[in-house]
Amino acid sequence: QVQLVESGGGLVQPGGSLRLACAASGIIVSNTIVAWYRRAPGKQRELVASMPSGGTTNYVDSVRGRFTISRDHAKNTVYLQMNSLKPEDTAVYYCSTILRSTLYWGQGTQVTVSS
Repeated sequence: QVQLVESGGGLVQPGGSLRLACAASGIIVSNTIVAWYRRAPGKQRELVASMPSGGTTNYVDSVRGRFTISRDHAKNTVYLQMNSLKPEDTAVYYCSTILRSTLYWGQGTQVTVSS
């Protein structure tokens, strides 16, 4: 059974940084596509960044140059490094992956950017 557990969210001031982690079990993150989504209050879920097993990473325009998705094979964990955070980055962040055409989600972690 695939399980994804996010951590690393919290309250940060504008301009600050956070690193989100998504620990995976039941799947090898290096062998599949992984992604981070977010849902801000009153808005639809948005794809923030994705990383296929091979090939280039992709970012939504609003975070390109500020966020970096990566994965650690040894820890079987996916990360989202978020720098230069803005109030509009406030959202619940979810990691996601696919196995045998089934989409899996973590429980989410809250990121609040506020002074």
